[in-house]
Amino acid sequence: MSSSRKKHFDLIRRGEKKPTLSGTLTFIGLRVADIPLQHALLSPSTRLGTNLLTALGLRTVYTTPPPSIPSSLLLPVTNLLSSPPTYPSRSLGWMSPLASLSPTPLLLFLMSVGSAAKQIYWHLALSQDSFPASAAVAVSAYNTLVNSGNALLFLALGTTSLLSRPGIRIPFLSDPSAATTTTTNGGLALPLSTVVGAALYVVGMAIETVSERQRAEFKSRAENKGRVCMQGLWRWARHVNYFGYALWRGGYCMVGSGWIGGFLMALAQGWDLSQRAVAVQDEYCSNRYGEQWVRFKNEVPYRIVPGVY
Repeated sequence: MSSSRKKHFDLIRRGEKKPTLSGTLTFIGLRVADIPLQHALLSPSTRLGTNLLTALGLRTVYTTPPPSIPSSLLLPVTNLLSSPPTYPSRSLGWMSPLASLSPTPLLLFLMSVGSAAKQIYWHLALSQDSFPASAAVAVSAYNTLVNSGNALLFLALGTTSLLSRPGIRIPFLSDPSAATTTTTNGGLALPLSTVVGAALYVVGMAIETVSERQRAEFKSRAENKGRVCMQGLWRWARHVNYFGYALWRGGYCMVGSGWIGGFLMALAQGWDLSQRAVAVQDEYCSNRYGEQWVRFKNEVPYRIVPGVY
């Protein structure tokens, strides 16, 4: 009896180079729609996230903040600038809704904007594979679910990153509630996990975007038709873009829920990518490139994490 190989799940129709207008419009529309949703969840004025958690019987940072959370961390970021603007927030135009957000919610919101912009750029400029509407819905729904989870983890008192320790002072943010002039001049203390998470997000986004851009440029040249990209960041690991994705996803969650949440998210994303996505890519590339792919695996032994795995 011959054993059949397990078919790995894949949303993208790899090798099918055909534009899918319905998929493109669906993906862009849903990813853009996530942005106002994240603002509504995080905003202390719309209180969508706070009301949802309260309805579930959970305490939130805005309804029952403990003394261990400095009140300044919940103030709008415009109130915390060392040189606050002299103009009203409404004069900021389309950016005025950002003025009501405190530092961490502002970071989380900007991360949701960045993830949507990056993924739309990937779809329009870097990916050539067919992307049907069903795949667009699934990918968009997953990203919205995880982004919303990060927002709710921040708002929930039991999981918020505002309780994370230690802290680090941000010089350009002042602390109105500080008891002494020395503390005020030293800047507002944000959790170190927030700063580290933001850094991981930026580095991860850069690795994922740059690597995918390098591969797209390699494949756009006629002399590279049918060849494996072994240049640039692809010398670090065979699926180095997945490493970037796991990094920024972990950093995003770390900003919302602190050290443990960030590490767990990065590990979960890394495990999923190593068990599912890498298997899909290996199978596809082995069939498409044959001996080239075998040589690439020998020359670049690491799957996802450079120098580690």
